[in-house]
Amino acid sequence: MSDARTPLIAGNWKMNLDHLQAIAFVQKLAWTLKDANHDFDDVEVAVFPPFTDLRSVQTLIQADRLELKFGGQDVSTHALGAFTGEISGHFLKQLDCSYVIVGHSERRYRHVESDETIAAKAKAARDSGLVPLICVGETAKDLERHEPSAVPASQLRGALIDFKPGDEFVVAYEPVWAIGAGAAATPDQAQNVASVLRRVVAQMIDEETAAKTRILYGGSVKPDNIVGIMKCPDVDGVLVGGASLDVETFASIVRYKKHATF
Repeated sequence: MSDARTPLIAGNWKMNLDHLQAIAFVQKLAWTLKDANHDFDDVEVAVFPPFTDLRSVQTLIQADRLELKFGGQDVSTHALGAFTGEISGHFLKQLDCSYVIVGHSERRYRHVESDETIAAKAKAARDSGLVPLICVGETAKDLERHEPSAVPASQLRGALIDFKPGDEFVVAYEPVWAIGAGAAATPDQAQNVASVLRRVVAQMIDEETAAKTRILYGGSVKPDNIVGIMKCPDVDGVLVGGASLDVETFASIVRYKKHATF
């Protein structure tokens, strides 16, 4: 983690919590962090609810002037048109979303989204004024065939094909073999891949963009492993899945600095 980059703790709810549950969750999370005197300028916090929750989350955050950020879990490659079931970046921006996830492993492998599709979604997000959170990662089979950073680096190169200096994006390294498995990558593994991904950004865009870009780790993140992960010099935060659905657990992850000396 670099002092030049604000850490980002992001919670991907996936297909969990309806809009009423989302309201209760966000209220409790905000109260819990406020009671703990959390400084959102020091560690940024974002949640990624299902599409049906976004308006409720937006209204609550605006009405109570909460400092939480939020975003969408996916975005269409199209701006508008006859695309039943898809959600445009413009719609998300109108709901005050700051971010949108693109290229999550569940989209890549369950919905067979190609590198070209991910690149188009990342571009659509950027063009709508959203910050794309670009996910990359390898499966267990990929690890058997290639070195650990090969597939994530290739995926990131594909996603950044239309990006240029000045564009903002976040990268999340999520080893598919660790997601939901209860066994996260070691800090050394996370750092090794994150450093390669930063070099990819430098090669594809420039060194200044690489120095500013936040790279997150995602995969079985818990309160008991967050400190080791955040000590990695090229890891600037985490993308949390299951553990983001419990307020106390997620708040503990957000407050990782209270548990260690950096």
